[in-house]
Amino acid sequence: MTYEQLLETDELRLRALEPSDEELLYQWENDTNIWMVSSTIAPFSRKMLHDYIESSQNDIYAAKQLRLMIEDKATRTTVGAIDLYDFDAHNRRAGIGIFVAEAYQQKQFATKALDCLLIYCQSMLLLHQVYAEIPIENTASISLFTKAGFQKIGIKKDWLIHETGYEDVIVMQKIL
Repeated sequence: MTYEQLLETDELRLRALEPSDEELLYQWENDTNIWMVSSTIAPFSRKMLHDYIESSQNDIYAAKQLRLMIEDKATRTTVGAIDLYDFDAHNRRAGIGIFVAEAYQQKQFATKALDCLLIYCQSMLLLHQVYAEIPIENTASISLFTKAGFQKIGIKKDWLIHETGYEDVIVMQKIL
């Protein structure tokens, strides 16, 4: 099976970052409404994102992370991103984060992107397990990962702070 076959469905493609993604990443990364879940506390400059895209050519073994853009094949529109982070080759595990732009939510992009990434993790990276850390109020993400076969394995109490106080984070895991 080729890389492309692993990271595509009839509806979407997971692809590497391209220089043309810089403006879209600038908008997403500087949206203060999602900073809480991305652990961001300061804006990103275009230069920072430009350098990030250029350096993202490293493979996951060198960078310990991988960001793939979620592209709607029908319209060739980038609708979100899915990340592997805290990649640990020795213990064969990684964390997963996913973002789908609001205009494209509720259209199964997150479900299909996660399914593709899980196949890639198992078939290409030979991972044994993956996990996600999800704010307890993010019921849509909890549902997404539950439907993908993740199980709740713990709660990080008062893990994230925002304007109304602290929020717990659920840790979910899937053995591949």
